[in-house]
Amino acid sequence: MRENIILKCTDCGEENYITTKNKKLHPDRMEVKKYCPRCNKVTVHKEKK
Repeated sequence: MRENIILKCTDCGEENYITTKNKKLHPDRMEVKKYCPRCNKVTVHKEKK
């Protein structure tokens, strides 16, 4: 049941990371603090639609 998701930077909009999550256990959108190479800092990355 795991599906691939893309994480997108909230500041610049760059799609930096691909990860997986179990959509049955976590149906809501994922938010993680990750490093963005374009912004050159740690920013919040949200799951792309």
